[in-house]
Amino acid sequence: MVGSNLLENIKSKAAAIKKTIVLPESSDERVLKAAEIINREGIAKVILLGNEDNIRNEAQKLNLNLQGVRIIEPEKSGLSSDFANIYFNLRKNKGITIEEARETVKNNLYFGAMLVREGMADGSVAGSASPTANVLRAAIQCVGMPEGISIVSSLFLMVFPGRVFSFADCAVVPNPDAAQLADIAISTADNHKKLTGEEPYVAMLSFSTKGSAKHELIDKVVEATNLAKEKRPDLTIDGELQFDAAIVDSVGRKKAPDSPVAGRANVLIFPDLQAGNIGYKIAQRLGGAEAIGPIVQGLKKPLFDLSRGCNVDDIVNTAAIAVLMA
Repeated sequence: MVGSNLLENIKSKAAAIKKTIVLPESSDERVLKAAEIINREGIAKVILLGNEDNIRNEAQKLNLNLQGVRIIEPEKSGLSSDFANIYFNLRKNKGITIEEARETVKNNLYFGAMLVREGMADGSVAGSASPTANVLRAAIQCVGMPEGISIVSSLFLMVFPGRVFSFADCAVVPNPDAAQLADIAISTADNHKKLTGEEPYVAMLSFSTKGSAKHELIDKVVEATNLAKEKRPDLTIDGELQFDAAIVDSVGRKKAPDSPVAGRANVLIFPDLQAGNIGYKIAQRLGGAEAIGPIVQGLKKPLFDLSRGCNVDDIVNTAAIAVLMA
């Protein structure tokens, strides 16, 4: 699955799976427009959170058909009491009271996250009207991370003509330690396969290839590589590798002839956020790649954060990605 057909293939696969996605931010007209498209194209079943009268009135003004979309008002829902008790038990060791829990789960972000936690929805897509910190806080507190993964991170799908790469982490973790970097690599490898259908070949990037330089920054990448291999021997991971050695076959054969990844990497793990953010923007702005993301990863279930500058298509595409990652 490569090139410009990637998103269409993702949406087509999502439609065949029949999952449910919750959209908490119904006060945003972009979300309502996306809900109509997701529902109409069968990408997922849709739950909108908010006041039903307000949603119906706004949909009518926008000439949207939301027939088949489920609307839940958290403050009036019979689920709120159960969600409050569950949330209280999750957070009571942090000093939260049951009254605070009741108020918290009335918030659409938290109510949506609880729907996902309890299996009433398969994923959540929010952030068009909320700061990233609020979206991720609700996700981490309600859903949490899977066994063996220590960090919530993100990936970008970087789509070039005829080739797709996963870049991580380019948006969330400023300076991961070796253990966190290993977990970022594992999460990205698994999600690359889910989203592209390709076997992941994971390159742990550095300014050195296989000992060509010595520095404590390189030591972190080497340690992360070893930890990732120990945790997931089924994955093809190697490092430390320079960018050219990772993706150019002739360079890879010269610099790292014994590497199973050099010259064929499709998952690129950057050592820190500065490198990752700069790298993906160079690929996008100078290399002409389409950047799809950031896609949040490292949670037990997909709860995705959108840019507040997103458009309707971004919301639709992110919902389809959430379906495949569920």
